[in-house]
Amino acid sequence: MTEPSALDGPVAVLWDMDGTLVDSEKLWDVALYEAAESLGGSLNEQQRATLVGSNMDSTARYLLEVTGRAATAEAIAEMGAWIRQRTSSLFDDELPWRPGAAEALAAVRAAGIPSALVTSTERSLTELALNTIGRDFFAVTVCGDEVDGLNKPHPRPYLKAAELLGADPARTVAVEDSPPGAESAAAAGCAVLVVPNDVPVAPGPRRIFRGSLVGVDPAVLGEVLAAAQR
Repeated sequence: MTEPSALDGPVAVLWDMDGTLVDSEKLWDVALYEAAESLGGSLNEQQRATLVGSNMDSTARYLLEVTGRAATAEAIAEMGAWIRQRTSSLFDDELPWRPGAAEALAAVRAAGIPSALVTSTERSLTELALNTIGRDFFAVTVCGDEVDGLNKPHPRPYLKAAELLGADPARTVAVEDSPPGAESAAAAGCAVLVVPNDVPVAPGPRRIFRGSLVGVDPAVLGEVLAAAQR
């Protein structure tokens, strides 16, 4: 079997959202620090960093635990609802783009390469974010509450996106900024373009690093795909 090359290029591009396309992690900061305070505790920067790329239930459970509260199913649901409501108010305004992200999305679309959005954020909040990003960029969106609890770093989100697109994961490029996201995409068999934002991401198989999305186009993504196969 012939390995994919830069000349072949990716058959699809799978994009993370928070911290990759839009700088929404700063808005999550507001919600999570306030959530910890609402529980009578606090969240330090190191603890906050561990939540980058996490889904809502895991985030709510962690906040309860670090503030000394019992992480019962009811408490997790209540905390999740609090975070969801606060974040919705923040996401309702236009979100700031990450450098080069809008141009990279447009270049991929202009080349006729299908894209998927693959995010740990729940559908309701993702829909608010898409008011800024634009729904027409994506043939498929996979959200954190649509993978039967198998969230990043599990490979299921990226596998599901590839399945919905009818694409071989090994012929796709995933674009990520966080350790859980990079692990998820690599485990699914994708080539991973890692553009770290708020937290460092360790090197690993199938991971190609870049400082920003500025200048990223189908040719660059083809090079990422080929390099990840070596």
